[in-house]
Amino acid sequence: MRFVFMGTGTSAGVPIIGCRCEVCLSPDPRDRRLRTAACAMFTDAHGRERIVLLDAGPDLRQQALTLGLNRCDAILLTHNHVDHIFGLDEVRRFNALMRGPIDVFADEHTMQSVRRVYMHIFEREHNVNDSFVATLIPHVVRPLEPFETFGLRVTPIPLLHGRLEMLGYRLDAGPGVSDPAGVLPLAYCTDVSAIPPRAWGVLAGVRTLVLDALRQRHHPTHLTIDQAIGIAQRVNAESTYFVHMGHDVLHARVADELPDGIMLAHDGLTLG
Repeated sequence: MRFVFMGTGTSAGVPIIGCRCEVCLSPDPRDRRLRTAACAMFTDAHGRERIVLLDAGPDLRQQALTLGLNRCDAILLTHNHVDHIFGLDEVRRFNALMRGPIDVFADEHTMQSVRRVYMHIFEREHNVNDSFVATLIPHVVRPLEPFETFGLRVTPIPLLHGRLEMLGYRLDAGPGVSDPAGVLPLAYCTDVSAIPPRAWGVLAGVRTLVLDALRQRHHPTHLTIDQAIGIAQRVNAESTYFVHMGHDVLHARVADELPDGIMLAHDGLTLG
């Protein structure tokens, strides 16, 4: 198992258009953040390489080219915001390479939004032209009801993003999935402002925690760095990585201030 941080930035990315703050002008490559997304790469029980995307934001094409991705077997969507779903059209290239459809998993609210935004994919019979569009198989999932995709066991985690109910995902190795580096179990919790009481149980025992940490100042729909530290310490994973950071966060400075075992992720960081 390898887990790759494809992007670690907030919805505007970093640097932000037209900004000349110290983070946006930073020469440190860790301060250049595409929109938050990740992928899990593993070998299934039949020895086939699999790639599962976590979200598909507007930077997906650039992220896929940077990583040299040539397949996508499944996509786990956390919620319906633009910075997490507006790259779905790009996966048609993976359809062509693999000559097959791609499974997409999301809760009912997110799936409704995806169907509306991507009518040309899900209602292609109404398209004016017979153009090449992505082929996706939608699967509606529910919080705390596990499912498997290619041997990877996935448990949707109920989270709050302001007033929006959304999903994180816990990933566990199912039969035949090898994880020699000990990345799993992993919980992926981006765009979080609060952890509902019923979510704490599924976070128990994770080895790796990926968690929202927008900035130091309060935000109504995201965790502050201090709030994220508090949650990380309660979960007590072996390693915690913060994501979805804005241009308030200078990597070198903030990373030095974090407790042991808690780190800032950066684009391209690979676990395993």
